[in-house]
Amino acid sequence: MMKGKKGIVFGVANQRSIAWGIASKLMENGAEVAFSYMGERLKGNLEKLLADKPNAKMYDCDCSDESQIQRVADQYKADFGTCDFVVHAIAFADKSYLEGDFLPTPKDVFLQAMDVSAYSLVSITRSFRPFMNRGCSILALTYLGSERVVQNYNVMGVAKAALEACVRYLASDLGPHGIRVNAISAGPVNTLAARGISDFTHLLKIHRRVAPLRENTTPEHAGGAGLFLLSDLSFGMTGEIMYVDGGYNVTAVGNLDAYNLSADSKD
Repeated sequence: MMKGKKGIVFGVANQRSIAWGIASKLMENGAEVAFSYMGERLKGNLEKLLADKPNAKMYDCDCSDESQIQRVADQYKADFGTCDFVVHAIAFADKSYLEGDFLPTPKDVFLQAMDVSAYSLVSITRSFRPFMNRGCSILALTYLGSERVVQNYNVMGVAKAALEACVRYLASDLGPHGIRVNAISAGPVNTLAARGISDFTHLLKIHRRVAPLRENTTPEHAGGAGLFLLSDLSFGMTGEIMYVDGGYNVTAVGNLDAYNLSADSKD
């Protein structure tokens, strides 16, 4: 399905990462995948995951630094020549503000979340654009908290809303060149980054009880959708947000057994 295609995945932290779920599907289907990581600890995690692929290319990159993004793009071009896909699975916000109210979020925390979680998609796309093949597919990762309030998601929800807007505008810019830009809105997944959100285990439990499929989203679920969006099977799709959340996004109230109705003191 991906034989002969080559590209890069930004944001694999460990085996639980959605990015790894996507990368695994790409490699299983014949793609040649390069990886970007940040720092020695994440490099060690990635090396363990790629133990059976000793020739896989890995590039260190702090995606808040545009010069580092450009350096990775230059290194990738030297190694591969052209690019058929890019996966953006990068997000960050100070976890001290991923709890309680959104209102106290200070400007520096807000801007950092926007920079790393949203603007980096623009910067990466701009740096890789000169050697993207026609038919190249770019994929970002988002979450329902971008369009609806999710307790404790706070500034990350605002950043993801910006990321989704970037997806649409980039899709418009690059569409005439045959380059597509889409995003997956996955349900909550028990990843390293997600565990920084206060009460995240409760979020998982609620999702499992309310989603029509009655199960939590896994990296494998997102991986299959990612494979589709990065392959030629989805060639007619761009600017889309694909939900991979067991149907949670279509549910207003859902299964009443999921709620502790007896706890409502106003009855």
